[in-house]
Amino acid sequence: MLSPLAKGLGLACTLTLTATTLHAADFPSRDIRVIVPWGAGGGTDAIVRKITNIAETSLPVSTYVENIEGGMSATGLLQLIKARPDGHTLGALTYDSVVTVPWQEMLPGYSIDKMKLLARITSEPDAIIVPDDSEYQTVQDLIDAAKEEPNSIRVGLQNMGSRTHLTLLRLQDEVDAEFKVITYPGGAAPQKEALLNGEVDFVVTSLGDFAPLIESGDARGLVEFSDQQNEAFPDVPPATESGLELQMGSFIVLAVPEGTPEEAVDVLESAYQDAYESDEFQEWLPKVGVAPSWLGSDEVTHWAEETQESLFATMDELAEQGLLEK
Repeated sequence: MLSPLAKGLGLACTLTLTATTLHAADFPSRDIRVIVPWGAGGGTDAIVRKITNIAETSLPVSTYVENIEGGMSATGLLQLIKARPDGHTLGALTYDSVVTVPWQEMLPGYSIDKMKLLARITSEPDAIIVPDDSEYQTVQDLIDAAKEEPNSIRVGLQNMGSRTHLTLLRLQDEVDAEFKVITYPGGAAPQKEALLNGEVDFVVTSLGDFAPLIESGDARGLVEFSDQQNEAFPDVPPATESGLELQMGSFIVLAVPEGTPEEAVDVLESAYQDAYESDEFQEWLPKVGVAPSWLGSDEVTHWAEETQESLFATMDELAEQGLLEK
């Protein structure tokens, strides 16, 4: 026969399990906030808004995207990891969130271990983009001009130490040329203005970030740092076709704060996977020059850790050579 204490403990456990079950069954119970740690108007913002709008149709609540700029995504990341871990806040991680911010220790105590990664949804190579009226018709034209007058050809990057900066450094090392770097923090939107205003001769970012300008004829791509032809931009050759070995790019990963209940993770992952697999998203994504690339929650963390290990080693080498500051 159970003692009064045992009965009490059993009742408490039953109540706890019941409360947990009810809580899980009630998720989501309010609108879901999606943090994009970059400014509005860039490629990441557009893609996250698109897939979130589709995912919303699988959820019983509304979703809304909030742009939180600053610190190469660190400001938005801080809000994400400090949010209540109940599934009602998730965020979009890009290359800088996974690589640059932790490597440069820009956010004390931050690591991807502070979050539960939901899924990777895209993979997009970096590219060189020039104004449509640029005198440079090929990437080799650009390289030749930089060799003839070192540090005179102006390139617009998002931040020093960012992915695009690392791409440029690796390109300079491969072709033995030097460009004049001008930074435009805040994502791709400021780069667009700089390119159109003639402040820079070219930018390094993804073709997807500049898809509207390329489609309108205001800009064109010279090369994409990939080994495959981008079907959305058939006039832009991959690096391997242009005689370059460099392959580099970004991605978008969705994440929630550490400690978010598995039930909430499952609901969100399912909603976003349905959105990812929808005809609407699969047909739209190539139009903006981005490759769909799904990894679910069981695979994406391992992939992110391997990506960090590889790129951290490269960045450490560049720092030792004095080409990159930590």
